Amino acid sequence: MTAGARPGPLYPYDSMDRGPTPNAPTHSTEAAPAWDGSTLADPHQRSDKADRVRDMFTAIAGSYDLNNRVHSFLLDQRWRKYTVKRAEVRPGDAVVDVACGTGDLAEAFARTPAQSVIGVDFTHAMLERAKHRQNQSEDRSITNIVYVEGDAMALPLADACCDVLSIAFGLRNVQEPKAAIDEFARVLRPGGRLVILEFDRPSFAPIRWGHDLYTKVIMPRTATWISRDRSGAYRYLPRSVQTFLSRERILDLMRQTGLEEVSAKSLSGGICACYFGRKP
Repeated sequence: MTAGARPGPLYPYDSMDRGPTPNAPTHSTEAAPAWDGSTLADPHQRSDKADRVRDMFTAIAGSYDLNNRVHSFLLDQRWRKYTVKRAEVRPGDAVVDVACGTGDLAEAFARTPAQSVIGVDFTHAMLERAKHRQNQSEDRSITNIVYVEGDAMALPLADACCDVLSIAFGLRNVQEPKAAIDEFARVLRPGGRLVILEFDRPSFAPIRWGHDLYTKVIMPRTATWISRDRSGAYRYLPRSVQTFLSRERILDLMRQTGLEEVSAKSLSGGICACYFGRKP
């Protein structure tokens, strides 16, 4: 991102503060589980899904980056790199990264020719981690990211304010994915690009069987051990993927907003997919 650049009129008010975060927050292991056997039958049908997702991410914020690296075997970095490339960032572009978490994808976009990058997340603890990483960085492009607390279904952003909008592994956690995609289309400028990175299930049976064994049996145990998590986050992950919208349905929702050139590309044998659409 251009050094010293400050986002233009991307949002209707200018009170969104990065604020210093002197110490990285720690997660609590005392809260009641966000997800358990009684709530995981189909987490996407829960009317309180958003609250449970927020509680879950609050609980695992402190170990989120480590678990991502360990349990993706560093593939998460490769997937984000591809997503940035697919976004076709041009000099002067304004980028918004929704469900930015601890800032991985926002930081990747900040290293492109984009003029500005805003990261949006509705979990305060995750934003605190992102700000802590930012404050510790010596990379000027990263220090210019603006982090904002906000909901994907009601972004605190003006109409037609950005050229790229991304969301990585976050659409599945939104209460109403269609409302979020409609909102993404609202804030994109004509010609703007939407890129969605989301987990999927491999179609090739041998890969799918191995993937299911790993995500349903091995990963929940090891990730829970690393994070000392009691929220049920790593039981929610495989179940939320299994019960989420199909690839065809996501593409259909993107087309319904009027996006063009809508497509999806499988990554790493179908473990995840990168969706693309352009606003006419």
